[in-house]
Amino acid sequence: MSATTMMKALLIDAPKTDFRLADVARPTPHEGEVLVRINASGVNPLDTKIRAGNAAHARHPFPAVLGIDLAGVVEQVGPGVTAFHRGDEVYGMTGGVGGIQGSLAEFAAVDARLIAPKPHNLSMREAAALPLIAITAWEGLVDRANVRNGQRVLVLGAAGGVGHIAAQIAKAAGAEVFAVDGAAKADYLASLGAMPIDYRVETVTDYVGNHTGGKGFDIVYDTVGGPGLDTAFQAVGRFGHVVSALGWGTHALAPLSLKAATYSGVFTLLPLLTGEGRSNHGEILRVVGKLVEAGRLMPRLDARRFGLSDVAKAHALIENRQANGKLVVEIA
Repeated sequence: MSATTMMKALLIDAPKTDFRLADVARPTPHEGEVLVRINASGVNPLDTKIRAGNAAHARHPFPAVLGIDLAGVVEQVGPGVTAFHRGDEVYGMTGGVGGIQGSLAEFAAVDARLIAPKPHNLSMREAAALPLIAITAWEGLVDRANVRNGQRVLVLGAAGGVGHIAAQIAKAAGAEVFAVDGAAKADYLASLGAMPIDYRVETVTDYVGNHTGGKGFDIVYDTVGGPGLDTAFQAVGRFGHVVSALGWGTHALAPLSLKAATYSGVFTLLPLLTGEGRSNHGEILRVVGKLVEAGRLMPRLDARRFGLSDVAKAHALIENRQANGKLVVEIA
């Protein structure tokens, strides 16, 4: 193959192995796809789980190119695509699961339904941090729970990736937002317009009493999973709604049922894994982009910068819970 038909990509040959930089064939966009020259690749905890072989639900066979989120520039438009043109700046959650090439590469051929115009006031690095967490937060709060003005919304793990976006989406919808996390995150959460709650100081009974008069919250978004979901069932009010992005365990439903409350799970990977509902992801990112451009939503990034040569360092920071905001790998 000629140099113009090849690209650099970061490969994982098997679970728990090191990354390997390789020259591979540059993909060609098929019907409904665009070829994106990737500028930045967002790093998510799921990437580290896939690499460790601990994410059977993502069904990503090896050897694999990881990277779920991207931001970049349309290089070529495939047949049937009219919404995008060469030179457009875009972002999206486009691969890295289900056998679909991820974004730790110079190029990716992606389903045009999964992407949206990059918000003009974000850098490529900032835009690549958003897709998975923004879609997950939106699907839970808007698509499942129908968040609206005047509601009391509690976010568990509010300074995390999904959590800090959920807090901003709820605030933009006119809700009163309460944000549970550690004391070190209180000032940041307050800057989002949320009421910080230190889970080490206040029990769920305490903050339900202190902030709702014992009635419970209208919506609770659990981004923690495990005992976090049990906490959410305790914190929700009568006829309220609990949403979880990590509701995979076994839980007692009595605290939820006795309040006639409802529950929704969010599994953001479904459109990538099944092909169903992909256009909804692109539509969500278009609305999110408008919120960003209006100054009502902004991703929080770790100040450290990474390239293809040191992706393993970014993975280690996530695995050791040492990231202070979203991590992004810069490709071009």
